[in-house]
Formats: sequence, structure tokens, C-alpha cells
Amino acid sequence: MYGLWVLLLLIFLSALPALAVLIWIRVRRFPITERPFGLPWFLLALLGGALSLGIAAILQAQFPPVNETTIAALLFKIFIQVALTEELGRFGVFVLLLGLVRRFGKKDQRSTPAFDAVTGLIAGLGFAVIETAMYGVGNFSIALVRAVTAAPLHGACGTRVGMAVSRLRDAPGIALVRFLYAVLIHGMYNFMIISPVVHLVFPILIAVTALLSSLQLIRYSGERS
Repeated sequence: MYGLWVLLLLIFLSALPALAVLIWIRVRRFPITERPFGLPWFLLALLGGALSLGIAAILQAQFPPVNETTIAALLFKIFIQVALTEELGRFGVFVLLLGLVRRFGKKDQRSTPAFDAVTGLIAGLGFAVIETAMYGVGNFSIALVRAVTAAPLHGACGTRVGMAVSRLRDAPGIALVRFLYAVLIHGMYNFMIISPVVHLVFPILIAVTALLSSLQLIRYSGERS
């Protein structure tokens, strides 16, 4: 019973950023889209984040076991087997979600780059909630760190992948750069989390700084829409 309460606490902590973003959207009222960013789409974005975790797990299962005794093997696992696959899972889900907006949304209620970025942010936070719960079952100490840092990290990466999908048609080069930037941030965070010579403050700084810069990107995109 004690373990269940600990798991619920971890899920609650990792879900707080998602609730904060929902409040931020409602209070700020900046023009992220001509259509209100309502609760149904918010919940759908969270569900999309959970779905992207499943896709990433399928992609990761295609890799053979990696012997992490060398730095090259370790970097391959961190940046390719983990970071790249998780961002690819996110990318696939966003293509589907934002494609639905473009296909079935009304012409006078179009999606905007800021709307796509916020969708990515929320989906990334949904991904983090499920991932933290999974880590909580196996290792409480790692789960506690990720409950505080993984949510802003995945939210920041989700924002950039959402913006990449938004520019996929008209500027594929920019889309690729934004996607690779998400992979780079993700990989750097994972490396610092497991590195014995790196203090915990550094992955926290990466995660929080990346999230704050994401909010600035969303705000800038909204002002230009």
C-alpha cells in the first residue's frame, strides 16, 4: 500500500507542469490560435503523448542489446536508441494530431505554429507522466529525479517537435533542425542524469532552461500569428 501512495505522489508531481500549462493558456489568453485551445484538445494532446511512448518502445525494441562498456556505445544508446526513438515517436503522433486539425478544422479556425507548439508541449508532458510512473515501479530514487526534471524536459522537446511538424511542408530544412535540436537536448539530459561525474543540478538546469525557452518560442509564435 505504501508503494502505491509513493507511485501516486510521483505521478502527481510529474502532472503538475501539465496543469500549470493549462492554467497558463487560460490566463495569458495570447493568440495561439484563432480557435480556443479547449480542454478536449488538451486531453487529446496528453493522450497523444502517452501513445508516443508506446511507439518509442516499439522502435527501441528493434535495436539489439548494447554493451555500454565503451563511451561510443553509451552515446549511441543515449542519443540514438533512446533520444532519437522517443522524438520519432513524438513526431509520428504529432503528424497525426496536427493533420487532423488541418483536415477537419474549419477554415476560419485554423491551426497556427504556436498552436502546434503548445500541442507538442502538452503531449511531451503527458509522455513524462507515464514514463515517471514506469520508473517509479522499478527505482524510486531515479523516478523522483525524473518526476521533477523529466516533465519540463519532455515538454521542451515536444514543443520543438510540434514546431518541426508545423513547418514540415513549407520549410523542411527548418523542421529538420528543430527536430534534431529536440534530440540533442534530450540526449544531453539523459547523459547527465546517468553520468557519475555530473552534479544533479546540470540536468535540472537543462530541463528548466529548455522549457522556459520553449514558452518564449510559443509566445513569439503567437504574437506573429
